[in-house]
Amino acid sequence: MPKTKSTSTIDITPVPYDLIVIGSGPAGRRAAVQAAKFRKRVLVIERGRRVGGVSVHTGTIPSKTLRETVLNLSGWRERGFYGRAYRAKQDICAEDLRRRLHITLDHEVEVLEHQFNRNRVDKVIGAARFIDSHTVEVAEANGPRVYSAERFVIAVGTRPYRPDHIGFDGQNIVDSDEILDLRRIPRQLVVVGASVIGVEYASIFSALDVKVTLVEPNAGMLPFLDRELADEFVHDLRDRGVSVRFNAKVTSAIVEGPESCLVSLADGRQIRSDMVLFSAGREGATDGLNLDICGLGTDPRGRLTVDPATFQTATPHIYAAGDIVGFPSLASTSMEQGRIAACHAFGQPAQAPPEFFPYGIYSVPEISTIGMTEEQARERGVPYEVGVAWFRETSRGHIMGIGSGFLKMLFSLETRRLLGVHVVGEGATELIHIGQAVLNLEGTLDYFVENTFNYPTLAEAYKVAALDAFNRMPRQQKSVSAITAKLEDAVRRLAS
Repeated sequence: MPKTKSTSTIDITPVPYDLIVIGSGPAGRRAAVQAAKFRKRVLVIERGRRVGGVSVHTGTIPSKTLRETVLNLSGWRERGFYGRAYRAKQDICAEDLRRRLHITLDHEVEVLEHQFNRNRVDKVIGAARFIDSHTVEVAEANGPRVYSAERFVIAVGTRPYRPDHIGFDGQNIVDSDEILDLRRIPRQLVVVGASVIGVEYASIFSALDVKVTLVEPNAGMLPFLDRELADEFVHDLRDRGVSVRFNAKVTSAIVEGPESCLVSLADGRQIRSDMVLFSAGREGATDGLNLDICGLGTDPRGRLTVDPATFQTATPHIYAAGDIVGFPSLASTSMEQGRIAACHAFGQPAQAPPEFFPYGIYSVPEISTIGMTEEQARERGVPYEVGVAWFRETSRGHIMGIGSGFLKMLFSLETRRLLGVHVVGEGATELIHIGQAVLNLEGTLDYFVENTFNYPTLAEAYKVAALDAFNRMPRQQKSVSAITAKLEDAVRRLAS
């Protein structure tokens, strides 16, 4: 009797977990590690070749690494003293930019994998899709496998929005992922979209002395910023030769030939360059997850709706965090969202997301902001006063050759409390944390006036800006901290 050939079958018995996290970016990694700290069995599924998600491979870390590389090689920080023609390296090529990028990314992946191993978080590489609301199938290299869990956190992130009227070819017309793999530094670059990403790349390439044109369909950029801050940044861009075109809608972008692109605008104008970066928005990477089977839907940009306090979706055992839930789409806030989601998923105490968090834009120069803008204060009818310190007027700013940028603070006229801090200039994303601490601790103008700051430092700008506001505020209003000090002194005397 002839032998029949046995056919291999796929094991469809689900491997059980307490929590499955889909995506290993900032939200996913923090959710996974937090759940592991609760002694839960956790699996992270990553569809990319390596863990880290968009943040490590195409977003936060690469773009900031590129920025730092450009500033170092171009000698940008020294041009205040040695002139705009100064360069630390005369002939900068694309390979110079990529070299540091690869070293940094390898390190980030190594750190993350070590963190997963240390906390006994399992991980698999492959694309996941739900086959029921508690089970996922993962297309792994050796074939599909099935995993189940009591709870899920979806943290798949986003990808660049790529409309049909833009002729992407990956070399001449690129999105914000593809530009990180550039093989040449363009002579002229058109950036379509004055989004956070667009603004960052436009200013970074401008620091390389690339002729940059920034095209934005709206009347201004970054509407969540204090207008004075945005205006100063636009002035800085134009001062160094960046062409900023507002109210300009792109109708098409095509490749005409090698290193030759044509961008057409709705008003009939055309812009020619040898490279185009399209950075007008992102969309959720949720297609392929088969969310319908879980009773979940997405908005037109592929994003999920969640409870803003718990990050729970409409399906109670499924949570979502990070860019996939929309604004603010920051790595910093995504980490907190992932951790809070894991806490709520397992009934553990978790603080509410903070009302105020710092927003950092790693442009050249940096921008960072927290709290109310002047526009918001006026809309809400909050009486306020403003204090401003220009970095060029501080000793440290002069030492560093800084010619632009400022720190601005808003204070309540009624309570003297700090309402908002807005910084544009060198070190803005670091400096903002002083204001963040005072703001969230409900501190007042008097903290800055009464305390001493290291001299010379850029942080001294807080003192200068506070005194600027103090000298215009009503004198009859007593210092809140002075009243508190008198009360404490009275209590001490009574106790003695």
